[in-house]
Amino acid sequence: MRRTVTDTATIEAIIHSASVCRIGLSDDGQPYVVPVSFGYADNALYFHSAPRGRKLDILRKNPAVCCEFEVDIEIVPAADPCAWSVRYRSVIAFGRAEVVEDFAEKARALNVIVDHYGGTPQAYPEATLRRTAVVKVEIQRMTGKISGS
Repeated sequence: MRRTVTDTATIEAIIHSASVCRIGLSDDGQPYVVPVSFGYADNALYFHSAPRGRKLDILRKNPAVCCEFEVDIEIVPAADPCAWSVRYRSVIAFGRAEVVEDFAEKARALNVIVDHYGGTPQAYPEATLRRTAVVKVEIQRMTGKISGS
């Protein structure tokens, strides 16, 4: 059984439990999906990147993104192959991405990412902030799904 979740606390719990976020982009009508390390705070997703590359080129042309998270994935086999199932919790979010330029905001965003993975927040040298791109996705809407609960 699968159910849709709209409760913010449940959705955010799924996001905070996820290890990877997949970002869906559109490059002149061609889909492009990339997995990223991320952090989430205040209804915004943050991820870092090299300062140049396809992902940033696409986001500068088209900042609309779709983000996907899933946790607790378990294949449920059955005698009949058509009856197999999967248990999971997932979130799909839609938003608009922007490259963070302000060094103070960039450092805060990097610490949101570090915190997500259990690291210790820190101060970043200016050289690190210059050579690291940080993207902020303002979430406009999101829903969750729980299957096999």
